[in-house]
Amino acid sequence: MESQSPYGIPSRRDFLWQMGGGLGGIALSSLMSQDGLLASDTASPSIHGGLHHAPKAKRVIQLFMAGAASHVDLFDYKPQLIKRHGQAWDPGEAVELFQSSPGNVFASPWAWQQYGQSGKYLSDAVAPLGPCVDNMAFVHNMVGKTGVHSQATFLQATGFQRPGFPGMGAWVSYGLGSLNDNLPTFVVLPDHRGYASNGPKNWGAAFLPTHHQATEIFPSRATPIHDLKVPTNSFVTPRSETEGLALLAEANRNHLAEREGDQRLEARIRSYELAARMQLTAPEAIDITQEPDHVLKLYGLDHGAATWPEAINEAEETDYWGRKCLVARRLLERGVRFVQIWSGNDNGFPRRNWDSHEDIQRDHGPLALGMARGTAGLIADLRQRGMLEDTLILWTTEFGRMPCAQGGKGRDHNPFCFTNWLCGAGIKGGVTHGLSDEWGFRPQDRNQPTTVYDIHATMLHLLGIRHDKLTFRHNGIDRRLTDVHGEVIESLLA
Repeated sequence: MESQSPYGIPSRRDFLWQMGGGLGGIALSSLMSQDGLLASDTASPSIHGGLHHAPKAKRVIQLFMAGAASHVDLFDYKPQLIKRHGQAWDPGEAVELFQSSPGNVFASPWAWQQYGQSGKYLSDAVAPLGPCVDNMAFVHNMVGKTGVHSQATFLQATGFQRPGFPGMGAWVSYGLGSLNDNLPTFVVLPDHRGYASNGPKNWGAAFLPTHHQATEIFPSRATPIHDLKVPTNSFVTPRSETEGLALLAEANRNHLAEREGDQRLEARIRSYELAARMQLTAPEAIDITQEPDHVLKLYGLDHGAATWPEAINEAEETDYWGRKCLVARRLLERGVRFVQIWSGNDNGFPRRNWDSHEDIQRDHGPLALGMARGTAGLIADLRQRGMLEDTLILWTTEFGRMPCAQGGKGRDHNPFCFTNWLCGAGIKGGVTHGLSDEWGFRPQDRNQPTTVYDIHATMLHLLGIRHDKLTFRHNGIDRRLTDVHGEVIESLLA
């Protein structure tokens, strides 16, 4: 977990990289990382593979609902909203909203049902997740710091509200290294329609070595991975490409020999080498045509449709989300450490994200049902393959939405309270940590809310890492994903 000493003395990591001699140093670092030997400066490698404690999770999938998914319409059942629907909303305090004045109490347009032995209420908008609730743990008292999409998205994705900090997957890549030298450690599957707020800054490496940034894959596009293959009409041939890369590698090695320990150049060379290996391995990894019919059906991909209506619709959203979930499972089983799947692009009209100011039923409905079907398929598929026991799933969004109406049918931003849920490795299923108040407006216990730092700390804990020990010195500060905050949520741990 060490970086360059502020006094100019090489750290252990830098010493090994320099003594390894350029590319050899990278290879040594990679091998040691796979064995866990770079994961801690305190734990004995013979105890937990160099980690701070025995891990429950090997890999992580983060599901990010861009635009702010409404907790009170999906997961956080509030009978008070049903009872008081249409009445003036009075939470007993002044309320300042993002772009409106508080309207009347607004009950969810979907009915609610109880599921599983836990009796967890879910709305009909996410009913396909009903069979999974006893594997899921809900956090209903999440709080944010802002109602601005870009800042709130940064906070959830990087732990900070401003650009310039590594994405959580980049931190995991830095701390644990790769499980497969031929595929990236960190992969992002953005919405096929475009990026959410902040775009690639949400998953960049920032001040960490560059090779820890995410590789983007768009499974629904004709070219899923940018610049992976030589264009068919290019003057470049397979032979010339191979010879060109060999010449580039030789030039880089000669350049690096005069600058031993230059991590920027090391990372750039490593990225080029990974790209070359991915040309052989990535196409197979993301090719879902190899999957049997019963697996495609599990993810809602057995529809046979090739075109979609112009309006946002359930079948299309099921296809796009289910496709990404299936690709994610294929990547994880081939050694990708962290996969982040995004639902929703940046703002535009008609809405193609979760920012439902105008009509919660019109916009949330297709997105929620598509997400729920694909996610339920993912959970079931991981379970049947024995992967759920060491794969952590984290569902999040940048903030929630208000219990009152905006314009009659929409909801404004609610950074004061929202929901996350977790599932899989090391998670106690069928439980709830933290409740919201009777409206879903604020945490029931305002003195003990749950923050994104607590979620990040819990994720790292399940991966065998102490969140306060995963640091990187940058500009004289030992930076970490959880900044100076964060507590492991013990009640969620199995």
